[in-house]
Amino acid sequence: MSDTLRYQFIADDRLGIALPLLQHAWEEYSPEERADILLKWEEIRARIPDRILFLEALINHKQAALYEEDDFPRACQLNSDIAELASIINDLNIWFRVQQDYEPAPMHQ
Repeated sequence: MSDTLRYQFIADDRLGIALPLLQHAWEEYSPEERADILLKWEEIRARIPDRILFLEALINHKQAALYEEDDFPRACQLNSDIAELASIINDLNIWFRVQQDYEPAPMHQ
């Protein structure tokens, strides 16, 4: 297996971010690989709050439309859309809390 396939970050269209796909247990990665993975994850993770704010704005827009909607099937669809957006936000919050604790190996003198 080539080094480039030992880990990847795969775009998740539903969440709107890339998620880590690790081919090995965390402990099997070298300190350099762990540092690279963590750096990439922190770059992705830093965008999650903005993604959540965007989705919350969509929910607010759909809730306003739902409040005004008289057509029952359309109201049901808006309600379903709101529930799905809330589910995505929940999943993003879970991913936001995912962190691997990484301690570099002590340098021997």
